Amino acid sequence: MKFNYKYSGTSSIVNGTSSTGVSFAPDILREPTYFVGSLDKKLPFREAISALHEIVVADFNFQPKDNSEYLAWLKNEETNWIAEASAELPKIKYEIRQLQGQLKGLREQREEITRPYYKSQKEYFKYIYTRDYAAWLVLDPVITVHPDQVFFECFSKDESVYGKLSCGLDVFNNINEFKCGTTNIDYSQKLYNEFQKIRTYKDTEFKIDPKGFDVQTSGEESYREVKIDLPDSWVRGFLQVSSAMTSDKVSFDLHPIDIANFIAVLKRNKEKKGPRAIKYILKPGQPILAVFEPWNIEVVCLQSIYTGNEAKEIRVWGRRRIQLLERLLPITGKFTVHLLGTGMPSFYIAHLANDMYFTLGLSGWTANDWSQATQLDLLAPRGKVPATTMQSIYLELRKDWLNTEKGIATKLNLDVQTVKQSLETFTQAGKVIYDLKNEVYRVRELKREGIDLEELRFSSSTDKEAYQLMENGEVRNLKSEVQNDKIEVTAVVSNSFKTTVVINKDLQITDGKCNCNYYYMNKMTKGPCEHILATRISFDKK
Repeated sequence: MKFNYKYSGTSSIVNGTSSTGVSFAPDILREPTYFVGSLDKKLPFREAISALHEIVVADFNFQPKDNSEYLAWLKNEETNWIAEASAELPKIKYEIRQLQGQLKGLREQREEITRPYYKSQKEYFKYIYTRDYAAWLVLDPVITVHPDQVFFECFSKDESVYGKLSCGLDVFNNINEFKCGTTNIDYSQKLYNEFQKIRTYKDTEFKIDPKGFDVQTSGEESYREVKIDLPDSWVRGFLQVSSAMTSDKVSFDLHPIDIANFIAVLKRNKEKKGPRAIKYILKPGQPILAVFEPWNIEVVCLQSIYTGNEAKEIRVWGRRRIQLLERLLPITGKFTVHLLGTGMPSFYIAHLANDMYFTLGLSGWTANDWSQATQLDLLAPRGKVPATTMQSIYLELRKDWLNTEKGIATKLNLDVQTVKQSLETFTQAGKVIYDLKNEVYRVRELKREGIDLEELRFSSSTDKEAYQLMENGEVRNLKSEVQNDKIEVTAVVSNSFKTTVVINKDLQITDGKCNCNYYYMNKMTKGPCEHILATRISFDKK
């Protein structure tokens, strides 16, 4: 999906002895969105925006060790070892030494010739890294200005972590001017480095530059156009997060010391086998218990009492991503945790100073990002409402930029369920986001031109076919059995294809079988066929 940005210059920070100026360059191709004020809560903002940066650069995918240099050296030495082992005569040894000397000379000449090239290449990449980090990350954060707050949103590099920093107006002093809306901001590594210089004794001006929207023909050269072909998974991830926030959740509060204990357990231990999960044991009126598998280390949250009405056990994966909250611990009053269910997404909301809070959204597990197949049901249509009714609901929400479904229903004299279905459809389309903390819907248009939801609903044709098979009831005789710490699921798809899916403790597909032609030709080397996927999706919904 192609995104066109046009920034009015670059974002910058000007540091002086007594003041600091923070200026974000907005995307001027969007509707004018700007904000000018001075920071009141300087240190909490510095730590929170730094934590958001850690999400942007985070990549929790497995990174194999780079052995390329060792293998190249081994290949060069292999011929020498073979030659030395077979050289029995002094004459052959003498010739080998002569050839080795010549080869060494040739290598030195090659290094001498290529040294300027590699030096220039290294300097070039270093320049890009330090001056324009966006060229490496390409995914600039999204910032939204509302009548009651300003909030930033971003994704990690592996798209498994969503971050949102919300700053209420109490975080600022002397708000001069602002205009509500959503825009992309130019963000770089250099800007992050400058954020670290914010101090309490310095006045800090915070500005989403309104001058970027001025019509100045003479200043056109200061505009910087950026055209990025963003992966559909990035856009789909934002839609998944918005949909997940409106789903049913189990919620409870944790003390910062509890999160600190979680992080301490993860730092002291390294798992070598699954399951790599946290099992939350929730019993009404009792302290929350977190069990870290596979070591079965129990962390009792003595200061956090579960206030729900029913006892529950919920397991979540990808737990090492919780370490992204570490920098927020000194400035957090409490954490509110929202769990969608076992193996499903989860949200951790850090309540910071005054009206500032930080939302960390985690997908079901690290390797399964926000756009993967197991969350496809979050993008499924949830109800049909007449277009004219939906338009009136959206326009009513846009009047105040935020509202509840009950508030809109009262103003328009509509059924609450109708309003809720419409708002959920708008969240799927990227026009509205649900605020978990304040329990309101907010206008946030992710893309200027609008989003084709049908284009983004499925990540591939195989996903689409699998989901259609499940919806049409083509998956029958679904059975599951636990064998050797693994779940084996069998089914018959379309009355013809017998499927078997093996799922491990981390709820990942480890093996699968089918008697279709695709499986016969490729096995699992190119991923599961639509019949295996349909079986897995049906099992998840069981």
